[in-house]
Amino acid sequence: MTFDVIVVGARVAGAAAGLLLARAGLRVLIVDRAHFPSDTLSTHQIQLPGVARLARLGLLESLLDAGTPPTPQVRFQAGNAVIEGEFPSAEGVNMMISPRRTILDAMLVDAARAAGAEIREGCSLVELTHDGDRVTGIRLQDRRTRHTVTESAALVVGADGKHSAVARLVAATERRNNAAATFACYAYWDGLPVKGGEIYSGKGFAVGAWPTNEGLTLTYVAGPISEFDHVRRNPTAHVIATLDKVGSLGERARAAVQVGPTRGTSDLPNVVRAAHGPGWALAGDAGLVMDPITGYGIGHALRDAELLSGAIIAGLGTKLSRALSRYEKHRNRETYPALDWTLGLTRLRGINDMEERLFTAIGTDKREASAFFGMITGVVPMGSFFSPPHLIRLIGVKDFVRLARARSR
Repeated sequence: MTFDVIVVGARVAGAAAGLLLARAGLRVLIVDRAHFPSDTLSTHQIQLPGVARLARLGLLESLLDAGTPPTPQVRFQAGNAVIEGEFPSAEGVNMMISPRRTILDAMLVDAARAAGAEIREGCSLVELTHDGDRVTGIRLQDRRTRHTVTESAALVVGADGKHSAVARLVAATERRNNAAATFACYAYWDGLPVKGGEIYSGKGFAVGAWPTNEGLTLTYVAGPISEFDHVRRNPTAHVIATLDKVGSLGERARAAVQVGPTRGTSDLPNVVRAAHGPGWALAGDAGLVMDPITGYGIGHALRDAELLSGAIIAGLGTKLSRALSRYEKHRNRETYPALDWTLGLTRLRGINDMEERLFTAIGTDKREASAFFGMITGVVPMGSFFSPPHLIRLIGVKDFVRLARARSR
C-alpha cells in the first residue's frame, strides 16, 4: 500500500487534514484539479473557532503578516435595531478574519507540503479502486499530459467540495437535504471603508461587508432564489441597489472602485451526507454544506479537518470504522443547530416588532452585544443565548410571551 491516506481536494478541509496527518507521521497524498494559488467563490469569513484552529496550526500569524485584516468588532442591523460590539475571546482569539482564498488555500497547501505530505496539483480523479465494497485507492489523470496513474491507500478522504466526486462515486447517503433558498452576489471594492464587519438583515435581502487582503472590502448580497434569473442580467446594479437599502453602505460603494466583476450564484445547497464508509471518508463541503448566509463554511472545513485527522490517527487499522463513526456523530452534533439557524435566515423574512425590540435591548448592553456576536460566530451556544430565562431578562415576561407568539405564527 503506497499511502496511509489519500485526500482528494486540496483546499481548506483537504489541505488542513493532510497537514495534520503528515505532522503525525502518516504517508499522505493530496491531489487537486487546481494549481495553487487558486481563487474560488467564497464569503471568506472565518469565525472565531476557525481562527483559533488556524492559530493551533501555526498559520494565523502568517495570514496576518500577509495583510489579512483582523476583524475584532462588527455592526449588525435588522430593521431599526443596531447591535455594535466586539467578539468575546475564545482560546485567546477575539477576532474574525476574511482572507482571500488565493492566500489561505495556498498557505495551507504549502504547510501540508512542508509537513511531508505529497501534493499533486492539476490532477483529476477518474475513478476509485475497490476490493469488494471497500475503497482501496484512486486513479488519477494529469490534466495537462492526460497521463493516468493508480495509487492505493488505507483510506481515501473526499474533500472535493459540494459536488464531491468521491461522495458521488461511493453513493454517500444524504442525511439531510434542503433545497437552495437564496442566491448570492459577491463584489470586491477598493476604497470602501468599513469599521470591522457589517451585517444587515431585511425583508428579501441580507448584506455583509468584510475587510480582506490588499486593502479591499468584500460585499455579499443575498436574495430569494426566485429572483436570480432577473438579477443575473445585471448583478452589479442589483448589488448597488441593495447596498442603498442599508445605511451609508451604498453611498460608500458608489464612492469606491469595484475591483473585478460581480460574481453571482444560485448553487447554494444545504446537504448533510454520511461522513464515512468502507475505505472512505468525507470532510468539508463534500460531507456537509449549507447556505453561506451565516459564513460557517471555512470554519466547518477546519473543524472537520481536525476531527477527521484525529479519528484517523487514533483508529487507523482495526478501529478505524469506529473512530470515523464518532467523527460523524461529533460533526452532526455540532452542526445541526447551526444548520437550522441558517435555514431560518435563508427565508429572508426580515424581523417583526418583537424581534426588533429584542435586538434593540441587546444593542444597549455591551456584554449582551458581545455574547450575541459570540453566538453567531459559534462560541456561545445558541440554546443558552435564546433560552427563555435569558430572553426574559432582556425584554421581560410580557414581551417574551409576545415574542414567542410572533415566532410561532
